[in-house]
Amino acid sequence: MRSEFFIKIALAILLFLCLFDMPYGYYQFVRLSSFVIFGWLAFKANESGKEFGTIIYVGLAILFQPIIKVSLGRELWNVVDVVVGIGLLIGVFADKSGENNK
Repeated sequence: MRSEFFIKIALAILLFLCLFDMPYGYYQFVRLSSFVIFGWLAFKANESGKEFGTIIYVGLAILFQPIIKVSLGRELWNVVDVVVGIGLLIGVFADKSGENNK
């Protein structure tokens, strides 16, 4: 669980950095990293029996997959990056508060 905490925060930071004018290679790195991390998070959610989380993470892995580029335009990708980044951070803190209640 601790590794998920740091990985989600690191991915959120990578996504927020996409708002700046970065070299194209950075965006390719973020797509590949996001694909791998969301795939791993989907696997972990499935292991935990969290069906909704599994569906969300699989959908995000498909959206960020690096094989077939999804062309949304820079502005829409910025919105997606921010929404997903915020969602990851909310998930981190929701998981932390859930641990405190056990």
